[in-house]
Amino acid sequence: MNIIRIDEDFQRWEELLALVLSSFAYMNDRIDPPSSALKLTPTTLADKARSEIAYAAMEGDALCGCVFLRPEEACLYVGKLAIAPDAQGRGIGRRLLAVSEEVARSHSLPSLRLETRIELVENHDVFIRWGFEKTAENAHPGFTRTTSIEMRKPVPA
Repeated sequence: MNIIRIDEDFQRWEELLALVLSSFAYMNDRIDPPSSALKLTPTTLADKARSEIAYAAMEGDALCGCVFLRPEEACLYVGKLAIAPDAQGRGIGRRLLAVSEEVARSHSLPSLRLETRIELVENHDVFIRWGFEKTAENAHPGFTRTTSIEMRKPVPA
């Protein structure tokens, strides 16, 4: 497996969108409000990659994972961490997380931050195993109940 930076030469937006949508499909009937991934298009995904720091995991010529990173004031936000359903359980997420930590260090950011939906307790468990801790509960606009949790992980120097 090879991790590549998604840069101006990347042209596989439809394939990358299909990867994200297939990776997030299991949550479609479980979370409310629906995932923001459902609003992505190849064009908006390309815009996201230009405004953030994006990486793709490749097995040969096949896209099997991605992550989008955004530097914030005191952390690096980890978003759209997606692994193709047929590639899950092979360490791809851990590899993308290791790249995220390298990016955080290069930006002198002491931690990673992510958000995961309250209903997706299996994701909470994975992130805890990866060293994240729950730091906040949040509600999407228009909701009075908790819809997501925030988790952080310190990045070793």
